Amino acid sequence: MAKTLLEQLREMTVVVADTGDIQAIETFKPRDATTNPSLITAAAQMPQYQSIVDDTLKGARASLGAAASATEVASLAFERLAVSFGLKILEIIPGRVSTEVDARLSFDINATIAKGREIIAQYKENGISPERVLIKIAATWEGIQAAAVLEKEGIHCNLTLLFGLHQAIACAENGITLISPFVGRILDWYKKDSGRDSYAPAEDPGVLSVTEIYNYYKKFAYNTEVMGASFRNIGEITELAGSDLLTIAPSLLAELQAAEGELPRKLDPAKAANLDIEKLSIDKNTFDRMHGLNRMATEKLAEGIDGFTKALITLEELLAARLATLEG
Repeated sequence: MAKTLLEQLREMTVVVADTGDIQAIETFKPRDATTNPSLITAAAQMPQYQSIVDDTLKGARASLGAAASATEVASLAFERLAVSFGLKILEIIPGRVSTEVDARLSFDINATIAKGREIIAQYKENGISPERVLIKIAATWEGIQAAAVLEKEGIHCNLTLLFGLHQAIACAENGITLISPFVGRILDWYKKDSGRDSYAPAEDPGVLSVTEIYNYYKKFAYNTEVMGASFRNIGEITELAGSDLLTIAPSLLAELQAAEGELPRKLDPAKAANLDIEKLSIDKNTFDRMHGLNRMATEKLAEGIDGFTKALITLEELLAARLATLEG
């Protein structure tokens, strides 16, 4: 019987579910799972997960006591909700879950470090080893420096909202466990900027960006893992077959599971080792210069942080409204 594209992909790449939907994770049985503020906010509004939201709110009330204001309770529940979903996800998957630091802290090194430690402490309180958690941080210069501190403490990090080689190199040089370059969002930017309706998968700017990063890492033997993210179609995914990991939304996992055909390996460390690539070193000045010259990376990083921030504000409002209902 012919193998599906998903079965073949799993033979060369770790498949990760990009969702907060626990039922979807149960369906596709990935090794790892990733979440972000938008995904958690969406999941928190699904009726089947109302009990997770309610239990988190009740736990926050119990922790703070009857004298605490509704705002204080909702705020604490907000801080705990992503971990609550992470704990449910870890009951299903054998590997790691990524839990994101508040996007509003993306340019604050010390606050990001403190939040990363706090997230890990919450998992530890629930019997989860730090080895099973990735702290997800936006790949600003400050975020990368914060992640470097956490990595030295044995707290593993996933640097997200990554759109350029300068961000990727800075992560590798600082010993970051994993990066999530955003394929689809890069494509979105180029389509809008160029006026083109589409790109062939092999010419997709997001695919080319991740390929460049993967080859650079393998050429210079960095341990940082590359996990392509934010896909718009399965063509982007098949062009990155062989990447260390790929985090994929349930709808695209379903497409891959339904499709058959030959899936050749596109990314290969042995081939990358023989490429002629210039080695760069990224300090803050170089990072800022390269970031400033990369209009796409500059705009998409700012847009991503803004989008996650808006999702967090929506989540805070949702929790406050639910608490009022529970305690009304």
